[in-house]
Amino acid sequence: MGDKEVKEELSRRGYTDLLIQMGRGSYIPSKSEGDDDSIAVDYFTFSSSIAEYLRAASLVISHAGSGSIFETLQLRKPLIVVVNEDLMDNHQSELAEELTDRKHLYYAHPQTLCRIIADMEVESLTPYHPGDATPVAKHINRFLGFAED
Repeated sequence: MGDKEVKEELSRRGYTDLLIQMGRGSYIPSKSEGDDDSIAVDYFTFSSSIAEYLRAASLVISHAGSGSIFETLQLRKPLIVVVNEDLMDNHQSELAEELTDRKHLYYAHPQTLCRIIADMEVESLTPYHPGDATPVAKHINRFLGFAED
């Protein structure tokens, strides 16, 4: 599935802008202004704080890194995680599958991204609530003999 089809599907779903954070690869996206019912495309290579971009997004399409996943979910943003099985360890795929099963995000491969965008129902996603590690930390501290706060 090509990026043209993905852009068309995003536009069909009502998205008007696509902002891409590029990695270290050789692919360079084509910028566009979004004329004639097409989606506007822009990109950047690095940001010291991706959070501002995530907060402004109405949909995030991300790689399967756990940091990217949980940062997006904690901001309560709809998320599609695209797993490239050639470039990552299986634990990333397992994390994406588990969070999909829990209805926190959508999980795709590059060749299924367009279909996932077409079929997704953002309203059906369940907000992610991070766990509280405080009780476990207190128990470990007591076991090790540290004073409680």
